[in-house]
Amino acid sequence: MKTLMIPCLLAVMANVAIAQPTPPTHIDTTGGLKLQKENIINANTIIKIENLGVNINSDLPELRPTISADGNLLFFITENHPANTKYNSIPNSQDIWYSERDTLGRWSEARHLKAPLNTAHYNAVYWISPDKNRILIRGAFIDGGYHGKGVSLSYRKTNGRWSEPQMLYIKNYEKYDRGLLSGATMTHDARTLLLYMTPDKGSSLNDLYVCHLQDDGSWSEPKTLGKQISLPGYDEMTPYVAADGVTMYFSSNRPGGLGDNDIWMTKRLDKSWQKWSEPVNLGAPINTTGWDAFFTLDAGGEYAYLTTNLNTYGESDIVRVKLLEKEKPNPVILVSGNVYNQKTKEPLSASLVYETLPDGAPAGNGVSSPTDGAFKIVLPYDKNYSIRATADKFFAISENLNLDSMIKAGYKEIHKDLYLVPIEIGAIVRLNNVFFDFDKWDLRPESYVELNRVVKLLKENPSIEIEMSAHTDSKGTDEYNFKLSDNRAKSVREYIISQGIDEKRIISQGYGESKPVAPNDTDENRQLNRRVEFKILKN
Repeated sequence: MKTLMIPCLLAVMANVAIAQPTPPTHIDTTGGLKLQKENIINANTIIKIENLGVNINSDLPELRPTISADGNLLFFITENHPANTKYNSIPNSQDIWYSERDTLGRWSEARHLKAPLNTAHYNAVYWISPDKNRILIRGAFIDGGYHGKGVSLSYRKTNGRWSEPQMLYIKNYEKYDRGLLSGATMTHDARTLLLYMTPDKGSSLNDLYVCHLQDDGSWSEPKTLGKQISLPGYDEMTPYVAADGVTMYFSSNRPGGLGDNDIWMTKRLDKSWQKWSEPVNLGAPINTTGWDAFFTLDAGGEYAYLTTNLNTYGESDIVRVKLLEKEKPNPVILVSGNVYNQKTKEPLSASLVYETLPDGAPAGNGVSSPTDGAFKIVLPYDKNYSIRATADKFFAISENLNLDSMIKAGYKEIHKDLYLVPIEIGAIVRLNNVFFDFDKWDLRPESYVELNRVVKLLKENPSIEIEMSAHTDSKGTDEYNFKLSDNRAKSVREYIISQGIDEKRIISQGYGESKPVAPNDTDENRQLNRRVEFKILKN
């Protein structure tokens, strides 16, 4: 249980006003949040800072919140707690604590994270993957042993605990991290790493850097974020990239602030990570005359979480604030689901891959839970995505999410399960990302990414032979549907052969409407029946 001196928990339970050294506060029993400060922008707009309550905050310093994409898991630092790993031997010991939010919005009593993540060093969580199965932590570790400065990844295991952290290899990292303070975050697609470091010995000024994931799993050499962000002579730190992958918030003492370091917002203008919009100060009450940093958001982008030392239970508390429209990132879609074995319907732990179509460019990666196969990924609008799971000895049934033509109606959450088919004789795999124009059988370019996976399967397994089939719904005559489906199956076969596959290993067949997988009674069911799939005949 966390140390708590003022106010006592009974006062919170009784929903009474609490006397503090700061102005009186009121307890909101709907979510355990305490109205902390208001800033009236105009007659119709009030920004409220809400304290997350005594289950998280205590009379000790709570720092560096990191919130999950779904807003239900919070990691943070508590300083000098008696339960901390090196409470008696390290001054101002900092350990990782966490809390989970229930369906009513109530936060659980904070729990201390055990080894191997809380160590004899200063500890922190910098980033939570959208699937909540990976965390980025402070320090470079090799097989759980502390190696020095840097950052490491840990994965959730079957028993719910966390694996021994493994350091990220960042090219020439030691050239840049030469100061007392450093930190990091990662984009939601897990392909871009943001760091703040002091490159000059003897200086206390940090700068922001970007690294990109390489094909071999390493990270590129750090590169500064360009002239708009890297102002000479000022301290730039604690970056956070919103779920849209475009909007960045960071802490800086640059001119135009309210006091010491403030939170600033900027938008990435291209893929170089060097061109940004003019940073905008978020103003009061998010920023104060003191030192403001450690700003983080859930995927919805409605609430920001940060640290404050104003009107707190202790030296500093974790609070949240509802952002104004102009302060929010672009809306995204949070996709959740589970990965299953198509044959047994059992959940699977798998890697997730999502790509943009038609170019097949990597758009992100994920990991499904080793316990129940659950996953979450975040997708920005304006793109067409192919999503699939990957695991040894399985072929993925990919899913298509075309957000390219969707109107940005705001943040949304959708559920979509993913299936993996065992590579064995008789297995049937639906190819959801093969496309034709209406009433035609010419392959559209966005189909090539999907069909190249089939080519790869056949090249890696030279004994496999398959039947490629196409199917229609019940609209149209039997003769018309058979001809359309047969020609579509032939088009797919011809493409695969053109990629170097022996024509004897693949046959094609159109079945028209003769093999429905659902009744042809709704648009959704008819769409299920319009499909291309292959069957493994020999292995």
